[in-house]
Amino acid sequence: MRKTNDKTLKEAIEQMLNVYKIKRRFDETGVVTAWPDLVGKSVANRTKELFVRDRKLFLRIESSVIKNELMLMRSQIIEKINNEAKSIIVEEIIFL
Repeated sequence: MRKTNDKTLKEAIEQMLNVYKIKRRFDETGVVTAWPDLVGKSVANRTKELFVRDRKLFLRIESSVIKNELMLMRSQIIEKINNEAKSIIVEEIIFL
């Protein structure tokens, strides 16, 4: 029998992330972790640096061809990331 103040584990974790104001950072870390799934292993293997700061995704790609392809697909990648996170995590992609 459930009490009125009982929460599921998911609800408790989300509440903890919001209380400690680390939900955004948690979501940004999720983007870095999900990068191979979002763009594929071949692109992920050529990604040398990847981090999110101030709603900007910073990338360092070693292949100029892949870098050019990603530049053309910027809006699609941003949309894919935000859909995966179910919130706006990235607004811009910057290539280093």
